[in-house]
Amino acid sequence: MKIANIIAYVLVIVGALNWGLFGLLNFNLVSFVFGGARVMGSVLVYSVIAIAALWLIISPFLTEGKLALTQGEDM
Repeated sequence: MKIANIIAYVLVIVGALNWGLFGLLNFNLVSFVFGGARVMGSVLVYSVIAIAALWLIISPFLTEGKLALTQGEDM
């Protein structure tokens, strides 16, 4: 579960950076990389980032309020 949390955090950070670029510079990095906002690659990236965000919301409920990120934390 620790690996899933770390991956989810990285994905959510990528999504937040994309939103920041879009808000500040009107530049959508995901659309630029995949050639459009509604192409399969972009939709897949947006969906995976949304699932990661949902995981970060649900995960503490599954682990009694703990969001494990390091080896030293108990589950």
